[in-house]
Amino acid sequence: MNRLRAVDAEFVKSAQSIYDSLDDSVSEIVFLGRSNVGKSSTINTLTSRKNLAKSSATPGKTQLINFFDVRYKYDDENYNLRYVDLPGFGYAKVSKSLKEVWQKNLVEFIENRVSIRLYIHLRDARHPNAKIDRDVAKYISEFIRPDQKYLTIFTKIDKLNQKERAKLKRDFPGSIAISNFKKRGQDRVHQEIFKSVFGEREW
Repeated sequence: MNRLRAVDAEFVKSAQSIYDSLDDSVSEIVFLGRSNVGKSSTINTLTSRKNLAKSSATPGKTQLINFFDVRYKYDDENYNLRYVDLPGFGYAKVSKSLKEVWQKNLVEFIENRVSIRLYIHLRDARHPNAKIDRDVAKYISEFIRPDQKYLTIFTKIDKLNQKERAKLKRDFPGSIAISNFKKRGQDRVHQEIFKSVFGEREW
């Protein structure tokens, strides 16, 4: 059986809000999470492209909504979808006015973008119960549509010992733990992405 994999990916556009985004004709996978949780590294690892998504050394510096077209291959068939990298939240080193605009733009995009099929919420495995992550999970649950799914992914799992990993699995059933450094867990993420877009079959 052929392995499900991303065979091509390219950056398409950066946008400030839903109003200057790409058209919504392609199913989208949205990546959201706190600043420095590893969103860029996760996107790069999933697509096997080292520098596709750019990360910033300054938390909160990446202010735009970034779109990437991704082509998957399975059983010699091509499947096209789009990754959307949202600005990180939970930062402090930006002005209050910028925060307000940023928040408004993100809320409008998340709540009104019709092409979103899956919200991937990245959370730091070392801080699984951070309040801001709990708040974001609750916020999304209040408006998510029947044709959308929500997936929690814990990054930096290699920083935990075996006992801590077992507790994380018990406390967050249905979540996926990954290590971008050791490249663990990505196959399961690909499968969940495909289930959300193309239906419940064995990928």
